[in-house]
Amino acid sequence: MKKATLLALLLSPLLTAKAQVALSTDDSDTFYLHKFAQHIGQESYKVTKYKDSVKYTIDFKFVDRGSPVPLKTSLTLTPAGSPIELVTKGSTSRFSTIDDWVRVSDDGVSYRVDDKRTSYKTAEHISFPVAGYSPTLVQQVMLQYWKKNKQPQTLKTLPFGSVQIKKDGTDQLNFNGKTLTLDRFTVGGLVWGNELIWTDTNGKLICLMTNDAEGDKLESVRKEYETLLPELISRAAVYGMQIFAKAAAAPNTTVKVIAITGGNLVDVNTGTAIPNAVVLIENGLIKTIGKVGTVTIPADATLIDAKGKTILPGLWDMHAHFEQAEWGPAYLAAGVTTVRDCGNEFEYINAIKNAIDSGRGVGPNILKAGIIDGKGPMSLGIIQADTKEEAIKAVDRYKENGFAQIKIYSSVKPAIVKAICDEAHRLGLTVTGHIPNGMTLQQGVDSGMNMVNHEQYVYSILKRNKDRSVNFDDSVSIAAIKFIKDHHVVIDPTLGVFELAFRNVKDSITNLEPAYNTLPPPLQTLFKNMGMEPADAIKYKPLMQSMAISVKKLYDAGVIIVAGTDMGFPGFSLDRELELYVNAGLTPAQAIKTATITPAIVMGVDNKTGSVEAGKQADIILVDGDPLNNISDIRKVSVVIKAGRVYDPVSLHQMVGFSR
Repeated sequence: MKKATLLALLLSPLLTAKAQVALSTDDSDTFYLHKFAQHIGQESYKVTKYKDSVKYTIDFKFVDRGSPVPLKTSLTLTPAGSPIELVTKGSTSRFSTIDDWVRVSDDGVSYRVDDKRTSYKTAEHISFPVAGYSPTLVQQVMLQYWKKNKQPQTLKTLPFGSVQIKKDGTDQLNFNGKTLTLDRFTVGGLVWGNELIWTDTNGKLICLMTNDAEGDKLESVRKEYETLLPELISRAAVYGMQIFAKAAAAPNTTVKVIAITGGNLVDVNTGTAIPNAVVLIENGLIKTIGKVGTVTIPADATLIDAKGKTILPGLWDMHAHFEQAEWGPAYLAAGVTTVRDCGNEFEYINAIKNAIDSGRGVGPNILKAGIIDGKGPMSLGIIQADTKEEAIKAVDRYKENGFAQIKIYSSVKPAIVKAICDEAHRLGLTVTGHIPNGMTLQQGVDSGMNMVNHEQYVYSILKRNKDRSVNFDDSVSIAAIKFIKDHHVVIDPTLGVFELAFRNVKDSITNLEPAYNTLPPPLQTLFKNMGMEPADAIKYKPLMQSMAISVKKLYDAGVIIVAGTDMGFPGFSLDRELELYVNAGLTPAQAIKTATITPAIVMGVDNKTGSVEAGKQADIILVDGDPLNNISDIRKVSVVIKAGRVYDPVSLHQMVGFSR
């Protein structure tokens, strides 16, 4: 190499640095980051002006249940506001990382995503670089860019994709004794569904309601406005629900009489089917069931032809986390008409349930389990109890606000578990949850827990072999299962969550979810890399197999099993949960029972729902095929009826971005 060339290369960074001498630092501020309304971190930024550019330097970090999630980002624009470069490196959730950049020039776009470098020419002049939901400030600048460019209906994002930004309204809030006016926007395309953004009248972002890269709801609020967060959380639930209530409005909402005719009606109590059945529905209730020819159908009835289909009660998901309004249509589209929400933001889930119950939202029946955690580095949420007095206060608050159950989380101190359970039982509530750190399942149950979430807590008290499999013939395993049975403990295994966590990432994800390619693109991105590298997946295969076997062992021993998903693929994960139970050895009828009448009995509402019987609420689904012979047919939902209202699954899915 010639000396002159070498000297030029050595001097190049120095010359570039000299050209980039800052003219001024124009702005700096901080957003506080929240999950379950709990302050878990912050995002700080500064804006620096150079001669030929404006640079935003952003430091984003939160700690979620003990796991740091740090992200550093720089965004560079021209003085006129056109994008030049976005560089982002770090984590976007406990389970996902990013090390990407995008550069824009007169020749086109070049970028690196997932270690792959690409460039292309583009004639698209209105486009903006963005790398997902975080950091907050990038969304503020994107919104400002959209406004400057005449607010296009669709804004192309770089390196690929697009967003749809809409002015959704104006909110007036009481802040420090004065009226604060905020503009409200929806943003679609960065995460599944709609983000909500509030800005002041000058365009400065005040609050962002979004979902992080593991699907959990996350709020970012400018630090001086943090006291507004509870009110904005409640409003976000209402606004999100309103979108789908308008979209689902249809003439058949006034139909009073419906007759389902000709299908095979499954009696989930016995696991048998009544062929050529009629189900007559009046005013949202099941009036009569019988065979065709034995039931008089009123002349004004709306007829639903069920020939060749199976009639089932609406399904239950006993481990839901209703993180955003989009879950409502997604659950219904999959035939899920009732969920137990196993812990949520207090204001949010109350507003969501109220919207659905009053007809101002679209979604399943919701039974609320109020979450209580202990204080500490791994804690979740803002309702925490470290003393008996705090425990009683938290339980009482949930009871007063219509919660059906209490959920204990992992950081509750062992001594406080009993205080929570005692107060819950005094008020007529049952207790479910995690087995807190430092306790065994037996200790949790002896302290008063009625139910346990996740198979891992059963697995942890069984006799394990060196390869992580379980010896079910060992006396320790036999005694553990007997203890669960004798104490009438209800288990929701959430096998699908573990299958997703332990899957070989080199295997096709369609093995777990056949409808994967119909998911909205942000959800496909969310799930495609979940799992383990092949070597680790092989190590954990015996564990996963033993978890599945233990469900069969528990069921055969008489333990009550209820199907729950802990989120996963919205709606569809319940189908997978039932498939896993059948793979483990349950019959399809037994598996279906875990998602219908059994959870209704467990939650004390079996006199109202859970089966297709006269006098019960008309929560009914029609599926193509026969899930009593092939459990996977339960995926083929063709009609959904909730409280007598008829929904089309395809329309519901399309409403929330699915391609079916």
